[in-house]
Amino acid sequence: MAKLADLKKYLNYEFSTGSYTGKDYKSFQTKYINYLKAMCKDNHWRLAKVGKNHYCFSAFIVSAQNKYVYISISDVRYFVNGWYNDILIRTAKSDTDYRGGFNHYTTLENLPYKAARLLNDMPF
Repeated sequence: MAKLADLKKYLNYEFSTGSYTGKDYKSFQTKYINYLKAMCKDNHWRLAKVGKNHYCFSAFIVSAQNKYVYISISDVRYFVNGWYNDILIRTAKSDTDYRGGFNHYTTLENLPYKAARLLNDMPF
């Protein structure tokens, strides 16, 4: 499973661009999704749905209480380090609710805490 340190290697990285998704982004995206899966497993959540796009993606996380949050990262080619520093997160009613609640932003390091708060799934 990917670790946070594996993703930090991509800070300030200039991704390829073009009409087809580059191998560098595909590798990065796989590591990122694996990191999210590990984060979910550590918190007794599940990565319910991942929407892969050209150079960005979104996902839904669901708690054991069947509560959802939606997360999204912006296009990595135009928003350098946005995937790390500016992750969109908001509550959702299901894994098809792309409109959801109010927008919040968090960092990758704080994502587990912010998700727990929005899922109302605090361990303490």
